[in-house]
Amino acid sequence: MTQNGQHSPLMSYFQQQQTPAGWFDLLTIMIDNMVRNVGQTDSQPFLRQMGEALAERFPLPDSETVGELEANINALLRQFNWGFIDIEASESGMLLRQQGLPLGRDDDRQGWCHAFCAILEGLYARWLQAQGGGAHVTVQRERLFSHTDVQFRYHNSQRV
Repeated sequence: MTQNGQHSPLMSYFQQQQTPAGWFDLLTIMIDNMVRNVGQTDSQPFLRQMGEALAERFPLPDSETVGELEANINALLRQFNWGFIDIEASESGMLLRQQGLPLGRDDDRQGWCHAFCAILEGLYARWLQAQGGGAHVTVQRERLFSHTDVQFRYHNSQRV
């Protein structure tokens, strides 16, 4: 998917599947107005908190392996119709590549993507803490491949 493919049949299909009229429009209006009122930086903690609350409402089953963790997360992402994740684990942390993110319908796709990524940071952080991760281990967006393809890093924020 490309960022400029907003009128392609494939992009239209994904938008119809992931962003139902009415509810998605209301959500977009709420987030846009919040960001406009308090600014992008000040809205980030609240958006992460929304993700944490969602994780509490939809907890992950216990996972014994990274493969199981990935499968459990993907099962919930399928339920939400939010794409899928690939996890790459190493000694220094994990990379979580989220693909197929819901794409905003208006011209401010970057603003929607930043807001949605903050929600995912909270969601993933809470899910991973519930799997045994420490509170000092954080999830942060690391790389934006496109507005529908984002990489997060799960790592120890107290490391020097």
